[in-house]
This record gives sequence, C-alpha cells and structure tokens, in this order.
Amino acid sequence: MVFKISLAGDLGSGKSTVAKILSAKFGAEIISAGKIQRQLAAELGLKIDEFNVLMEKDGSYDKKLDDMLAEYDGFSGNYIFDSRMSWHFVPSATSFYLKTEPKTAAERVFCACREDESYCDKDEAYNRLKLRRESEIKRYKEYYGQDITDMRNYDFVVDTTYLTPQEVALKIEKLYFKR
Repeated sequence: MVFKISLAGDLGSGKSTVAKILSAKFGAEIISAGKIQRQLAAELGLKIDEFNVLMEKDGSYDKKLDDMLAEYDGFSGNYIFDSRMSWHFVPSATSFYLKTEPKTAAERVFCACREDESYCDKDEAYNRLKLRRESEIKRYKEYYGQDITDMRNYDFVVDTTYLTPQEVALKIEKLYFKR
C-alpha cells in the first residue's frame, strides 16, 4: 500500500501533529518544509517570522525547498509532505488543506511553547501569525503565481478548529482511502 499525502494549511492548524500521527500509523516518512525552514532560520540566528521577511527578499531559500519537494513527485513509497506548496510540487500526493480559525490557531501556537517561536501572549501570537501568513501568500503569488488560499488547489479541506489531532488524522485517513 502506498500512502502519499500533502498537508498544507493555516498556521496552527495541526499539520505537524497530524503528520506525526499518520506517520506512525502508515510508516510514512515526514518531509517537513517548516522544520527545514526553522533549521535554516536558526543557522542564521533569526526567528521564523524574521526568516519569512528575508525569504520575501531572497527567493533562493524557497527555491531550494521547492526543488527538494519536486524531486519526491517521482518517488514511490509512503510520504507525508508538511508544506504550504507540496500540493503544487508533488501533485502525485493526495492533497489536504487543514484550516482553523485564526484565534484558535494563535492559541495553539502560543500554548505549544516552541523553543524557536515565543510570544508574550495570545494577541502577539495572533498578530505575528497574521503577518507570517501574509508573507507566505505574497511570496507564493510572486514566485509561482499560486494562491495558497484558493481551496480548489486541494483534494480535500478539513476544518481542524474543533477537532483533536487524532480526529483530524482519522478523518484524513477515511478521506484518503475513500477517494
């Protein structure tokens, strides 16, 4: 059985957590653009939102990530792509968009206490996530002519606002095997 999906979606929608659940169940390797971006940001001594601003000015970072993703389109095996643009670069994967209400996303990210992403309070998390999202939308439109907010880009859309990560993973599993 081949299990090849892409998880795109809103910041704080649970992509990484859901990817881990599905990876454990299906023995799929997680390819996480966010993890790679965080590593690059840390190497440069930048916070992730600062790195996004740099990426707006220097497209080479996005290009490097995207070229890597595109290589996987021809690979067979079990993969989960956790990336805003994997639906575009790995069209052989079934694409899912995880959406959530912005205030819920901010609360999740604030409570996650990520070591490379800290906020004074939920309002700061909300405002910074909003700026980061705007940066991503701008870059992908500019670089690729793609609107990541257009839900027609994805095979399935799952609202994660009121679901646990386990419920989201189960829903994705059912949709994947039902298609």
